[in-house]
Amino acid sequence: MLRPIVLPLIAAALLPTGLGGCAVAVVGGMAAAGGAGYTAAQERGMGGTIDDFGVKTTIARNFAQANPSLQGSDLQATVYQGRALLTGRVPTPEAKERARQIAAAVPGVRAVYNEIEVGPPASGVAMAQDTWITTRLRSELVMDPNIRSVNYEIDTSDGSVYLIGSARTQAELDLATYVARYIPHVKRVVSYVEVRPGAPVAAQAASSLPQASAPGSDAPRAAPSTPVEVQRL
Repeated sequence: MLRPIVLPLIAAALLPTGLGGCAVAVVGGMAAAGGAGYTAAQERGMGGTIDDFGVKTTIARNFAQANPSLQGSDLQATVYQGRALLTGRVPTPEAKERARQIAAAVPGVRAVYNEIEVGPPASGVAMAQDTWITTRLRSELVMDPNIRSVNYEIDTSDGSVYLIGSARTQAELDLATYVARYIPHVKRVVSYVEVRPGAPVAAQAASSLPQASAPGSDAPRAAPSTPVEVQRL
């Protein structure tokens, strides 16, 4: 059955923060939101959020009303500024294409990224773990002052973390994907995040990403092997 639509900010408050004891260092100046070349118009805003929620709801309803190939499928639509990311599992390639067609036909959708996998439905344990990963990552992004977390939507399917949204700078996006890679059980990170033109005046490029420490230790640990895939938009 379709996964329920959950408001991630509510869920984020339910889990403790901290990347297993790994402190994410401050990237100088990126917390500033204002400045020439970057304006509030480049943020999604409340109106855009409501529009995207309406599009997401319509896609979910249309999936539920679709032909039998999508009935009972584990499908999720994540929408940011009219860009729809589809994840989950369906039994056949034809069902995957049908899901894309349904999403593309919804008014307000301007692009569809079809990351649906063909295979048997995910187990309850796997789905619970995916939900935990999403909530944990949301919590980390919310608590990091160098990341404008409201500009990111997160979905996790079979251990793959998908990010969609807009970053103020490339350095901010690099930090967001860096944080995602350190969440336990994450197999890969896929980014559909746009980097907005014009960085805040105070933003400065990070000389290097922060170095994480092993849980319960001050000694740094090796970077995770979790790959990051940046998709062309």
